[in-house]
Amino acid sequence: MAGPGLAGVENATAPASPSGRRPRRVRRTTPRNTLTAGSGLGLGLAMVWFSILVLLPLAAVVATAGENGLSRYLDVLRNDQTWAAVTLTVGQSALVTLVNVLVGTIIAWVLVRDSFWGKGLLNVVIDIPFALPTIVAGLVLLSLYGPQSPIGVHAAFTRYAVFLALAFVTLPFIVRTVQPVLEELDTDVEEAAASLGAGRGVIFRRIILPALTPAITAGAALSFARAISEYGSLVLLSGNKPYSTEVVSVRVLTFIENGNNASAAALASVMLAVALLVIVLLDIVQRRVARRG
Repeated sequence: MAGPGLAGVENATAPASPSGRRPRRVRRTTPRNTLTAGSGLGLGLAMVWFSILVLLPLAAVVATAGENGLSRYLDVLRNDQTWAAVTLTVGQSALVTLVNVLVGTIIAWVLVRDSFWGKGLLNVVIDIPFALPTIVAGLVLLSLYGPQSPIGVHAAFTRYAVFLALAFVTLPFIVRTVQPVLEELDTDVEEAAASLGAGRGVIFRRIILPALTPAITAGAALSFARAISEYGSLVLLSGNKPYSTEVVSVRVLTFIENGNNASAAALASVMLAVALLVIVLLDIVQRRVARRG
Protein backbone atom coordinates (compact mmCIF):
# COMPACT_ATOMS: atom_id res chain seq x y z
CA MET A 1 0.00 0.00 0.00
CA ALA A 2 1.38 3.40 -0.89
CA GLY A 3 1.87 5.85 1.95
CA PRO A 4 0.50 9.39 2.02
CA GLY A 5 3.90 10.82 1.13
CA LEU A 6 4.11 8.74 -2.05
CA ALA A 7 0.55 9.65 -2.94
CA GLY A 8 1.41 13.31 -2.57
CA VAL A 9 4.34 12.95 -4.88
CA GLU A 10 2.18 11.18 -7.42
CA ASN A 11 -0.43 13.91 -7.22
CA ALA A 12 2.21 16.59 -7.61
CA THR A 13 3.91 15.03 -10.58
CA ALA A 14 0.80 13.76 -12.38
CA PRO A 15 -2.09 16.22 -11.90
CA ALA A 16 -5.50 14.91 -12.75
CA SER A 17 -7.28 16.21 -15.80
CA PRO A 18 -10.53 18.17 -15.38
CA SER A 19 -12.56 15.12 -16.42
CA GLY A 20 -10.89 12.95 -13.77
CA ARG A 21 -9.19 10.76 -16.35
CA ARG A 22 -5.49 9.92 -16.35
CA PRO A 23 -3.50 12.42 -18.36
CA ARG A 24 -2.27 11.26 -21.75
CA ARG A 25 1.39 10.66 -22.31
CA VAL A 26 3.17 13.38 -24.16
CA ARG A 27 4.98 11.85 -27.08
CA ARG A 28 8.37 13.19 -27.94
CA THR A 29 8.43 14.41 -31.46
CA THR A 30 11.65 14.42 -33.43
CA PRO A 31 12.01 16.09 -36.80
CA ARG A 32 11.91 13.64 -39.66
CA ASN A 33 14.39 15.57 -41.75
CA THR A 34 17.23 17.60 -40.28
CA LEU A 35 19.06 18.29 -43.53
CA THR A 36 19.62 21.91 -44.38
CA ALA A 37 19.60 23.16 -47.94
CA GLY A 38 23.39 23.07 -48.12
CA SER A 39 23.58 19.59 -46.60
CA GLY A 40 20.91 18.31 -48.98
CA LEU A 41 22.84 19.68 -51.95
CA GLY A 42 26.04 18.05 -50.69
CA LEU A 43 24.24 14.73 -50.18
CA GLY A 44 22.80 14.90 -53.68
CA LEU A 45 26.19 15.59 -55.25
CA ALA A 46 27.74 12.76 -53.22
CA MET A 47 25.06 10.30 -54.35
CA VAL A 48 25.46 11.34 -57.99
CA TRP A 49 29.23 10.92 -57.80
CA PHE A 50 28.86 7.57 -55.98
CA SER A 51 26.38 6.38 -58.59
CA ILE A 52 28.69 7.31 -61.47
CA LEU A 53 31.72 5.61 -59.92
CA VAL A 54 30.13 2.59 -58.22
CA LEU A 55 26.42 1.93 -58.67
CA LEU A 56 26.15 2.32 -62.45
CA PRO A 57 29.22 0.17 -63.27
CA LEU A 58 28.02 -2.53 -60.87
CA ALA A 59 24.56 -2.43 -62.39
CA ALA A 60 26.09 -2.75 -65.86
CA VAL A 61 28.12 -5.79 -64.77
CA VAL A 62 25.10 -7.49 -63.20
CA ALA A 63 22.95 -6.71 -66.25
CA THR A 64 25.57 -8.17 -68.61
CA ALA A 65 25.89 -11.28 -66.47
CA GLY A 66 22.13 -11.76 -66.23
CA GLU A 67 21.35 -11.63 -69.95
CA ASN A 68 20.66 -15.37 -70.00
CA GLY A 69 19.31 -15.60 -66.44
CA LEU A 70 20.76 -18.00 -63.92
CA SER A 71 22.05 -20.31 -66.63
CA ARG A 72 25.04 -18.05 -67.19
CA TYR A 73 26.02 -18.22 -63.52
CA LEU A 74 25.53 -21.98 -63.41
CA ASP A 75 27.61 -22.51 -66.54
CA VAL A 76 30.45 -20.43 -65.11
CA LEU A 77 30.46 -22.12 -61.70
CA ARG A 78 30.14 -25.60 -63.17
CA ASN A 79 33.38 -25.12 -65.05
CA ASP A 80 36.05 -27.02 -63.11
CA GLN A 81 38.80 -24.50 -63.84
CA THR A 82 36.66 -21.56 -62.76
CA TRP A 83 35.48 -23.32 -59.61
CA ALA A 84 39.07 -24.16 -58.69
CA ALA A 85 39.99 -20.47 -59.06
CA VAL A 86 37.04 -19.40 -56.90
CA THR A 87 37.79 -21.85 -54.09
CA LEU A 88 41.50 -20.97 -54.13
CA THR A 89 40.83 -17.23 -54.05
CA VAL A 90 38.14 -17.30 -51.37
CA GLY A 91 39.99 -19.83 -49.21
CA GLN A 92 43.36 -18.06 -49.31
CA SER A 93 41.69 -14.66 -48.80
CA ALA A 94 39.83 -15.92 -45.72
CA LEU A 95 43.00 -17.47 -44.31
CA VAL A 96 45.02 -14.30 -44.93
CA THR A 97 42.29 -12.21 -43.29
CA LEU A 98 42.35 -14.37 -40.15
CA VAL A 99 46.15 -14.10 -39.94
CA ASN A 100 45.96 -10.34 -40.48
CA VAL A 101 43.41 -9.95 -37.69
CA LEU A 102 45.81 -11.58 -35.24
CA VAL A 103 49.14 -10.22 -36.48
CA GLY A 104 47.81 -6.79 -37.43
CA THR A 105 46.20 -6.28 -34.02
CA ILE A 106 49.43 -7.29 -32.28
CA ILE A 107 51.47 -4.89 -34.43
CA ALA A 108 49.03 -2.05 -33.75
CA TRP A 109 49.19 -2.81 -30.01
CA VAL A 110 53.00 -2.73 -30.01
CA LEU A 111 53.12 0.52 -31.98
CA VAL A 112 50.71 2.24 -29.57
CA ARG A 113 51.43 0.78 -26.13
CA ASP A 114 55.21 0.10 -26.30
CA SER A 115 58.28 2.25 -26.85
CA PHE A 116 61.40 0.81 -28.49
CA TRP A 117 64.22 1.74 -30.82
CA GLY A 118 63.11 1.78 -34.46
CA LYS A 119 59.44 2.30 -33.68
CA GLY A 120 59.17 5.23 -36.09
CA LEU A 121 60.82 3.23 -38.88
CA LEU A 122 58.44 0.31 -38.33
CA ASN A 123 55.51 2.71 -38.41
CA VAL A 124 56.64 3.88 -41.86
CA VAL A 125 57.46 0.41 -43.22
CA ILE A 126 53.90 -0.76 -42.48
CA ASP A 127 52.63 1.50 -45.29
CA ILE A 128 55.01 0.18 -47.97
CA PRO A 129 52.40 -2.23 -49.44
CA PHE A 130 50.13 0.80 -49.91
CA ALA A 131 52.84 2.75 -51.72
CA LEU A 132 54.21 0.01 -53.98
CA PRO A 133 52.44 -0.77 -57.26
CA THR A 134 51.17 -4.32 -57.06
CA ILE A 135 53.27 -5.51 -59.99
CA VAL A 136 56.36 -4.16 -58.20
CA ALA A 137 55.26 -6.02 -55.07
CA GLY A 138 55.10 -9.20 -57.11
CA LEU A 139 58.60 -8.59 -58.43
CA VAL A 140 59.93 -7.98 -54.90
CA LEU A 141 58.33 -11.18 -53.61
CA LEU A 142 59.56 -13.15 -56.61
CA SER A 143 63.14 -12.01 -56.02
CA LEU A 144 62.85 -13.11 -52.38
CA TYR A 145 60.87 -16.35 -52.71
CA GLY A 146 61.61 -17.30 -56.33
CA PRO A 147 63.96 -19.92 -57.80
CA GLN A 148 67.00 -17.76 -56.96
CA SER A 149 65.89 -16.90 -53.44
CA PRO A 150 68.70 -15.42 -51.33
CA ILE A 151 67.23 -17.04 -48.21
CA GLY A 152 66.75 -20.45 -49.77
CA VAL A 153 62.94 -20.41 -49.75
CA HIS A 154 61.45 -21.37 -53.11
CA ALA A 155 57.70 -20.77 -52.78
CA ALA A 156 57.00 -19.28 -56.21
CA PHE A 157 54.40 -20.90 -58.47
CA THR A 158 52.77 -22.70 -55.52
CA ARG A 159 49.74 -22.08 -53.32
CA TYR A 160 52.09 -20.68 -50.70
CA ALA A 161 52.96 -17.93 -53.17
CA VAL A 162 49.29 -16.92 -53.33
CA PHE A 163 49.17 -16.67 -49.54
CA LEU A 164 52.40 -14.64 -49.34
CA ALA A 165 51.30 -12.19 -52.01
CA LEU A 166 47.89 -11.62 -50.43
CA ALA A 167 49.38 -11.27 -46.95
CA PHE A 168 51.88 -8.69 -48.21
CA VAL A 169 49.31 -6.39 -49.84
CA THR A 170 46.65 -6.65 -47.10
CA LEU A 171 48.61 -6.42 -43.83
CA PRO A 172 48.33 -2.60 -43.41
CA PHE A 173 44.52 -2.63 -43.40
CA ILE A 174 44.17 -4.14 -39.91
CA VAL A 175 47.05 -2.14 -38.46
CA ARG A 176 45.81 1.21 -39.73
CA THR A 177 42.22 0.66 -38.62
CA VAL A 178 43.05 -0.62 -35.12
CA GLN A 179 45.90 1.78 -34.34
CA PRO A 180 43.83 5.02 -34.11
CA VAL A 181 41.26 3.33 -31.85
CA LEU A 182 44.00 2.12 -29.50
CA GLU A 183 45.48 5.61 -29.37
CA GLU A 184 42.12 7.06 -28.31
CA LEU A 185 41.35 4.27 -25.82
CA ASP A 186 41.44 5.58 -22.24
CA THR A 187 43.77 3.50 -20.10
CA ASP A 188 42.19 4.85 -16.89
CA VAL A 189 39.31 2.40 -17.30
CA GLU A 190 41.75 -0.51 -17.56
CA GLU A 191 43.63 0.68 -14.47
CA ALA A 192 40.38 1.06 -12.52
CA ALA A 193 39.33 -2.46 -13.49
CA ALA A 194 42.73 -3.81 -12.45
CA SER A 195 42.50 -2.03 -9.11
CA LEU A 196 39.17 -3.76 -8.52
CA GLY A 197 40.77 -7.17 -9.03
CA ALA A 198 40.08 -7.85 -12.70
CA GLY A 199 42.71 -9.94 -14.44
CA ARG A 200 44.31 -9.13 -17.77
CA GLY A 201 42.08 -11.60 -19.58
CA VAL A 202 38.91 -10.08 -18.16
CA ILE A 203 40.11 -6.55 -18.93
CA PHE A 204 40.89 -7.47 -22.52
CA ARG A 205 37.64 -9.40 -23.03
CA ARG A 206 35.26 -6.94 -21.36
CA ILE A 207 36.91 -3.55 -21.98
CA ILE A 208 39.49 -3.59 -24.76
CA LEU A 209 38.01 -6.10 -27.21
CA PRO A 210 34.53 -4.49 -27.46
CA ALA A 211 36.20 -1.16 -28.20
CA LEU A 212 38.49 -2.65 -30.85
CA THR A 213 35.93 -4.93 -32.51
CA PRO A 214 34.46 -2.30 -34.91
CA ALA A 215 37.94 -1.37 -36.11
CA ILE A 216 39.05 -5.00 -36.43
CA THR A 217 35.97 -5.99 -38.42
CA ALA A 218 36.32 -2.94 -40.68
CA GLY A 219 39.95 -3.80 -41.34
CA ALA A 220 39.06 -7.45 -41.92
CA ALA A 221 36.41 -6.48 -44.47
CA LEU A 222 38.88 -4.26 -46.32
CA SER A 223 41.54 -6.96 -46.17
CA PHE A 224 39.23 -9.66 -47.56
CA ALA A 225 37.84 -7.42 -50.30
CA ARG A 226 41.34 -6.46 -51.40
CA ALA A 227 42.54 -10.07 -51.32
CA ILE A 228 39.79 -11.53 -53.52
CA SER A 229 40.40 -8.81 -56.12
CA GLU A 230 44.21 -8.87 -56.12
CA TYR A 231 45.91 -9.29 -59.47
CA GLY A 232 49.25 -7.51 -59.89
CA SER A 233 51.27 -9.14 -57.12
CA LEU A 234 50.05 -12.62 -58.16
CA VAL A 235 50.87 -12.49 -61.87
CA LEU A 236 54.60 -13.01 -61.40
CA LEU A 237 54.63 -14.98 -58.17
CA SER A 238 51.86 -17.56 -58.52
CA GLY A 239 52.51 -18.69 -62.10
CA ASN A 240 48.77 -18.70 -62.92
CA LYS A 241 48.61 -22.49 -63.23
CA PRO A 242 45.07 -23.71 -64.02
CA TYR A 243 43.52 -25.84 -61.26
CA SER A 244 46.48 -25.00 -59.00
CA THR A 245 47.51 -21.33 -58.59
CA GLU A 246 45.10 -19.47 -60.91
CA VAL A 247 43.01 -16.88 -59.03
CA VAL A 248 39.69 -15.31 -59.94
CA SER A 249 41.13 -12.04 -61.25
CA VAL A 250 43.31 -13.92 -63.73
CA ARG A 251 40.35 -16.09 -64.73
CA VAL A 252 38.22 -12.99 -65.39
CA LEU A 253 40.98 -11.55 -67.56
CA THR A 254 41.12 -14.82 -69.51
CA PHE A 255 37.38 -14.62 -70.21
CA ILE A 256 37.74 -11.04 -71.45
CA GLU A 257 40.71 -11.87 -73.68
CA ASN A 258 38.67 -14.66 -75.24
CA GLY A 259 35.76 -12.29 -75.92
CA ASN A 260 33.48 -13.94 -73.34
CA ASN A 261 32.42 -10.78 -71.51
CA ALA A 262 29.20 -12.33 -70.17
CA SER A 263 31.09 -15.06 -68.32
CA ALA A 264 33.57 -12.51 -66.99
CA ALA A 265 30.70 -10.37 -65.70
CA ALA A 266 29.01 -13.40 -64.13
CA LEU A 267 32.18 -14.40 -62.28
CA ALA A 268 32.77 -10.81 -61.18
CA SER A 269 29.22 -10.50 -59.81
CA VAL A 270 29.62 -13.81 -57.95
CA MET A 271 32.73 -12.46 -56.22
CA LEU A 272 30.84 -9.27 -55.44
CA ALA A 273 28.14 -11.35 -53.73
CA VAL A 274 30.82 -13.20 -51.75
CA ALA A 275 32.34 -9.92 -50.59
CA LEU A 276 28.95 -8.57 -49.50
CA LEU A 277 28.19 -11.79 -47.62
CA VAL A 278 31.48 -11.58 -45.73
CA ILE A 279 30.85 -7.94 -44.84
CA VAL A 280 27.40 -8.82 -43.45
CA LEU A 281 28.83 -11.72 -41.41
CA LEU A 282 31.55 -9.48 -39.98
CA ASP A 283 28.93 -6.91 -39.01
CA ILE A 284 26.95 -9.60 -37.17
CA VAL A 285 30.08 -10.72 -35.32
CA GLN A 286 30.85 -7.13 -34.38
CA ARG A 287 27.38 -6.57 -32.93
CA ARG A 288 27.47 -9.79 -30.89
CA VAL A 289 30.92 -9.08 -29.44
CA ALA A 290 29.93 -5.51 -28.58
CA ARG A 291 26.73 -6.76 -26.91
CA ARG A 292 28.59 -9.30 -24.79
CA GLY A 293 31.20 -6.73 -23.83
